[in-house]
Amino acid sequence: MIGWLEKRVKRMDLGDVTLTKFSVAAFAFFIITVWPAAMTWVHSVNTWYFLAAAIILALRPWYRVYIK
Repeated sequence: MIGWLEKRVKRMDLGDVTLTKFSVAAFAFFIITVWPAAMTWVHSVNTWYFLAAAIILALRPWYRVYIK
């Protein structure tokens, strides 16, 4: 299964990765709008936590692309 998936991922280019990211973001916005509890949670969490999570999640790819 992993070998099959690796072959498929290697055929992806920058446009495919970008569209996948936008698709995930759009789905997250969809969940937030149709599920009131999710929207309430997003509004109740401090904004800086989301920024911190974004930075932490981006560290490894950033390191692998620009430093390594």
